[in-house]
Amino acid sequence: MTTKTYLPPQDSIDRKWYVVDAENQRLGRLATEIAMILRGKNKPTYTPHMDTGDFVIVVNADKIAVTGRKSSQKLYRRHSGRPGGMKTETYSQLQARIPERIIEQAVKGMLPKNALGRQLFTKLKVYAGTNHPHQAQKPEVLEIQTIPGGNR
Repeated sequence: MTTKTYLPPQDSIDRKWYVVDAENQRLGRLATEIAMILRGKNKPTYTPHMDTGDFVIVVNADKIAVTGRKSSQKLYRRHSGRPGGMKTETYSQLQARIPERIIEQAVKGMLPKNALGRQLFTKLKVYAGTNHPHQAQKPEVLEIQTIPGGNR
């Protein structure tokens, strides 16, 4: 007797909206929790090759915390596509310029590097302040446990 693998139909997947406050949260720990929710790994209907995840709204991205000397040593690189077009900036420079991009890049690095990962990434909405335009979706507040004083 063989058992069949359950595949949830796309129209039956219940997608929720969650709002996460990034104030005083550690960047990596927050990004792993968000990536798990985007993939749907917190649901019993998780299927690795399907989008079964939920939407995540991150507010207060400008108040995210990093430990140690990462604010001056962590580098973010991008390339314009032209010869000699490599641009490098530190965490604190990017935090002052585009604070949303720090969380976006951390979460994107934890998603699959294929078409599914790109589709999952579109369900992440990051905002620097406390306001967001997704009140109509009635997002639930998602509490992510903080470790007082960090892990060391």
